[in-house]
Amino acid sequence: MKVGMLTGGGDCPGLNAVIRAVVYKGISHYQDNIYGIYEGWKGLLEGGRVAPLLIDDVVNILNLGGTILKTSRTNPFKRRDGIASIKKSVEKYKLDAVIAVGGEDTLSVADKLYQEGVKVIGIPKTIDNDVSGTDQTFGYDTAVSCATEAIDRVRSTAESHNRVIVVEVMGRHSGWIAVKAGIAGGAHVILVPEFPIDAEEVISKIVKRHARGEQYSVIVVAEGATLKNESGKAKVVTFDHEKDEFGHIKLGGIAHVLSETIREKTGYDCRTVILGHIQRGGTPSAFDRVLATRYGIHAIDLVHQGDFGKMVALRGTQIVATPLTEAMKEVKTIDREFYEIAEVFFG
Repeated sequence: MKVGMLTGGGDCPGLNAVIRAVVYKGISHYQDNIYGIYEGWKGLLEGGRVAPLLIDDVVNILNLGGTILKTSRTNPFKRRDGIASIKKSVEKYKLDAVIAVGGEDTLSVADKLYQEGVKVIGIPKTIDNDVSGTDQTFGYDTAVSCATEAIDRVRSTAESHNRVIVVEVMGRHSGWIAVKAGIAGGAHVILVPEFPIDAEEVISKIVKRHARGEQYSVIVVAEGATLKNESGKAKVVTFDHEKDEFGHIKLGGIAHVLSETIREKTGYDCRTVILGHIQRGGTPSAFDRVLATRYGIHAIDLVHQGDFGKMVALRGTQIVATPLTEAMKEVKTIDREFYEIAEVFFG
């Protein structure tokens, strides 16, 4: 069979591991011809790039961050004749199937393309861990480890200087990174998109810490968390108002807003640390390498089973297939019970 493979959306630790797995099993077990589709869905649009992938191309990429196939946030449904161009490219390269690796946006396109007759298998990846239908996406474990290490380092300098430091991590719609890294790093307050916050409440917790002699605090906040204003309405903090092809505005800066508010209200020495793209770059953890490998193996198996329109997923310890339509119904967010574990240590 001729199988195309692409990586879309933001880069993520483990992408090269999943590419390696598909190529290895596809070629050595099924005698497939694997084609790399470069720059996400852009590679199947006019002017894109599609080229053969051999075992020699992937033999040494398991531990590398990023993606050798490059990536983009291209939405074919926002392009003129985008779907027709996709189908034309699939026919041009005589692809029997396309394996799409990505998060919510990339997989939602995969689902729609399947409805349009393209034979697609999805593989979930995102450091945000917000794809429904799977217990965990690869990239998340690495991002949490990176954020936890940063919190550990920030904590020591905050304590040494009697400072309040606000650490901003990624998480547009969900606070999985913030909560898990915050718990692991011993954060004193954790703020997430799922539960809008009141700055006064945060300040109250910090003041109480100072009153009992703990002269420093570390606050972890997800970029998509919101601060309630005087009217009680919550508003997300944006980096700018430019939208990508999936309608997303760039988020970022809530750490600065919160830090400035705390400084004005208390007079405490406040600093901010925004981790940004550091969280999703670099070497993947052992867990992410193994999970990505398992996903890749299962995906190429699904291709040969003819079980299209599915996404590979982790359920407990097993890799299973779930319909893309079901997985794309909603974003996976933190439930209250998990957040309450973190709240035990606030203040």
